[in-house]
Parts: sequence; structure tokens; C-alpha cells
Amino acid sequence: MSALWHHWSFDPVILAVAVTIWAHEIGLARLRQHSRPERNVWRRQHAWFFYAGLALLLVTIVSPLDYWASSYLYVHMIDHVIAAFFVPILVVYGAPWIPLMFALPVKARRRVGKFIYLNSKTSGLRAVGRVVRSPLFAVISFNASMLFWHIPWAFELSEHNGFVHVWLMHGSFLVTGTLFWLQLMASHPMKPARGTGWKIGAILVTNALMTFLAMSMSFFTTTSWYSTYDHVPGVSLSPFAGQQIAAALLWVCGDFWALPALATIIRRHLERGAPNVAPVLDEWTGRVQMSVEEFRGAVNDASS
Repeated sequence: MSALWHHWSFDPVILAVAVTIWAHEIGLARLRQHSRPERNVWRRQHAWFFYAGLALLLVTIVSPLDYWASSYLYVHMIDHVIAAFFVPILVVYGAPWIPLMFALPVKARRRVGKFIYLNSKTSGLRAVGRVVRSPLFAVISFNASMLFWHIPWAFELSEHNGFVHVWLMHGSFLVTGTLFWLQLMASHPMKPARGTGWKIGAILVTNALMTFLAMSMSFFTTTSWYSTYDHVPGVSLSPFAGQQIAAALLWVCGDFWALPALATIIRRHLERGAPNVAPVLDEWTGRVQMSVEEFRGAVNDASS
């Protein structure tokens, strides 16, 4: 039990989280004055999910989990899985965007809105925003972030530099993970840009890449990748054994996010009235469905 109470640390990210929660509460208070009671209840319920995501992010940075991650690679992998997968899920489901926007006073909010959306000087910024919010960028950036930080030199850099570890590594997991999940689930007022087939493809591709990374760290190598874990005082577990456990955790992680996500997406697709999953496959492969009459007509046209 002492491992749960010792080795907590302080990081400036705590202040950033506190300011974010404070701004979110201000936004909720302002929205409460002009909303129906049931809408306020909905926002409060989702706010708890958002705060849970922020709390889980802090766990990966200031809790004993981060301390033990310096000695055991598999603990570090738990950190990565939480920060890259489960924190963004909670943030996106929490839908904090409108309350955070309403944290600004009305005049300031209007000035910012006009500057971003109407000013000709920010056309480049709007173009960047469109690229960042695109489904393809979301999937590529999320997978690239996860793969990049497991390259040995990048991983070693994060281990020896606190700023890189917290703000760049964990920050990239949070940002790209949020962009990724915004393409899979609604987060008021934003909705996914693509349909069911594309969502399934994004999940399968991402899970396949995570599995490939896990296999590369275990089956496709016979040595430890990270010198940080060589000869750690007091640690009897070999670095390669710790790496294999870390790979297993990353592999199994798909059962806790990919499978539930696939099941939820397919179920909601069917609930919308689709008779089967054929439209999903057609959307995914780019095929166009034909009725029997249309098919016969196309055959007749081709033979005439």
C-alpha cells in the first residue's frame, strides 16, 4: 500500500488542469442562466467525464505510476495506453467545447470569433484548422505519435527531459488522441465527418499498427530497445522481459478500446434502421449498391 502514497510529484500541468476546470465551470455557470434544466443536467453529467479524463491525465504524470515508469518499461506502457487512448475518450465524451468557449465574456467571445472566422489575416489559420480536423489527419497523426515516441532515441529523449516527457509526449498523445476520437464519436457540437465504414476502418488500421508495434517489441527482436532500463538499481527483472510485458499490455489494450468501439459503432448503425452491415462494407470499399433491376439494366446495356 505504501506504493500508492509515496512518490507523488508536482508538475505545472496541475495548474493547467486547474485553470481548465475553473474556466469550464465559469462556462457552465453562464450557460446555466440561458438553458433549459434538462440541458443543464446533460452538461453537468458530461462535465464529470471531462474532469475524469483530466484526472486520469494527472495520474500518468504526477502519481507513483510515473515514478515506477522510470524503473519498469511495462509501467511506462500503462502510462502511454492511458494517455493515448482512455484520456482522449473521456475528454471527447465530456464535450467541453461550448462551456470552455463561454468562459470568455460576451464581448471578448465575439471579438475572438470574428478574428478567427472573419478576419482575412487568419485565413491561413483557418486552413490549418481544416487540415487538423480532417479525418485522414486525425488517424495519421494519432498513429504516428504513438509509433514515434516508441522509437528508441525519441523514447530516451523523453526519459531524460521532463519538458519533452510531459508537454511533448503526453501532450501529443492527448491532442492527437482527441482528434482521433472526434472522428469516431459525437462531441457536441461536433460530429464525425465520415460514416460507419470509415470509422470501422480507422479502428482496424489503428489496432493493427498497435499490434505490429507490440510484435516488433517482442517477437521481432531479441534485445531491449531502451538503454534507460539497463542496470536500474534494485530491479531484478531483465530489460527485455520488461519490454515483452510492455508489448503484451499494448497488444491486449485493443480488447479494451477497439472491440468495444467496434461493437458500439455497428450497434448504432443497425439502430438507425440499416438492415445489415452490407452498406458499411460498401462505404468502406467505395462500392455502389445496385438493385436487381439496376443490375439487369446494366447487363442489357452492356450486351446491346
